[in-house]
Amino acid sequence: MPMDSPRPRNVVALAGGIGGSRFLRGLLAYLNDEPHQDRPQQADSDAPAVTVIGNTGDDIWIHGLRVCPDLDTVMYTLGGGISEERGWGREAETFTVKEELAEYGVEPTWFGLGDRDIATHLVRTQSLAAGFALSEVTAALCERWQPGVRLLPMSDDRAETHVLVDDPSGATTATGEPARIAMHFQQWWIQYRASLPAHGFPIVGIDQAKPAPGVVEAIAAADLIILPPSNPVVSIGTILAVPGIREALVAASAPIVGLSPIIGQAPVRGMADACLTAIGVPTSASGVAGHYGARSRGGLLDGWLVESSDADQVEAIIELGIACRAVPLLMSSVAATAAMAQTAIELVQTNR
Repeated sequence: MPMDSPRPRNVVALAGGIGGSRFLRGLLAYLNDEPHQDRPQQADSDAPAVTVIGNTGDDIWIHGLRVCPDLDTVMYTLGGGISEERGWGREAETFTVKEELAEYGVEPTWFGLGDRDIATHLVRTQSLAAGFALSEVTAALCERWQPGVRLLPMSDDRAETHVLVDDPSGATTATGEPARIAMHFQQWWIQYRASLPAHGFPIVGIDQAKPAPGVVEAIAAADLIILPPSNPVVSIGTILAVPGIREALVAASAPIVGLSPIIGQAPVRGMADACLTAIGVPTSASGVAGHYGARSRGGLLDGWLVESSDADQVEAIIELGIACRAVPLLMSSVAATAAMAQTAIELVQTNR
């Protein structure tokens, strides 16, 4: 971006867990002019405001505790407490409670809570039981971690992602067809590693859910909206499913730019290919761009970045009505990720 290009003042990002969090770290590095960036330093008071709308479809009750994996991953990553090796949970974590629960034979054994992490879930669960909304609890938790963003859950209401799969027990219907069951997304994702073919992703409670306080207002006030390289189906897609959020994005005056979570024909991380296949979307950068659609044609995107190795898809994406550029998209370092953020912003600034 040219040195004299104005930085966006109010940025909104929709984010899932690991991929979204790591991108946000680079975005903040760029916007806040951290030393590795070739830009003049500015005072903290002049730093842009960033609002992150976090996916809560992955939320789950475990051992009586309310766990919000994506909100916590954003909070820990930006607050300096994340396990860099795992990409989730706390650094220097121990799992004594998990081991003791396994000794008692208490399920689920496939979902492990670290000892340090349990403290966060205890505070959240107690606060929710006392009548505080999830958005209020999240703000209170962030007081400790100081993530440098305003972190908002997509909704204070239950909107829990489940997965429709063939019954893993092998049960059949009266006609001999495989019986289908719905299981919590976390069980499908963690216990089964998304190996059970999915037939859909029903979101329990989504029809009654409302955007959390501040979500629609942040979108309306934004001068840039970013879709990081998060899962387009069960992270970004779940946020978009909350009544009122997609409509707010379509109506927003700010440009919307996204970064492909797919390189070649595979997700950068995780199992987004299994999710895309379930909804009939090709596992490709252009497939996901088409899934989001162009703002000019009733969709969401003004701009879309694809990986350099997917440069052959740029023309097809432009034909969809979306500005597109091929650049390195591997988040190998904060500096590399900051460069991605800079290019994404430049793309929509120069195409409006």
